Amino acid sequence: MPPARKRKVRLVAALSAAVVLACALVYTSLLGSSEVVTPSDLVTATAGTSYQLTGKVVNDSVRTTSDGVDFRVRDRDGSTSVPVTYSGAVPDPFREDREVIITVRKEGATFVGERDSLVTKCPSKFTEDATQRS
Repeated sequence: MPPARKRKVRLVAALSAAVVLACALVYTSLLGSSEVVTPSDLVTATAGTSYQLTGKVVNDSVRTTSDGVDFRVRDRDGSTSVPVTYSGAVPDPFREDREVIITVRKEGATFVGERDSLVTKCPSKFTEDATQRS
């Protein structure tokens, strides 16, 4: 096979592989994303479906159990809250009135958090409340 033809075959093979990998990356990124919902959005939640829940932990709602922690998550405006049962690693900054993101699914009247899915959002030092304390 002439060297010019070998180069063309290699180029076509490399470009084909790159296109297949790029398509796989786009497909995976679109398929893996899930919409983030607030407690008020979960009023009509169906049992067994997973949701990415975001909101603030309600004051005086955190209860440590032998299996993990039980708490309530509320909307930012405080209008609606839902009970959450979670077992897994609890981040150090987790506390009341802190914003969290957790993957949950509805079981009865409670939302059960997926193991090790709890993420705590740290408050920004650039918010109005933080600048007033300084």
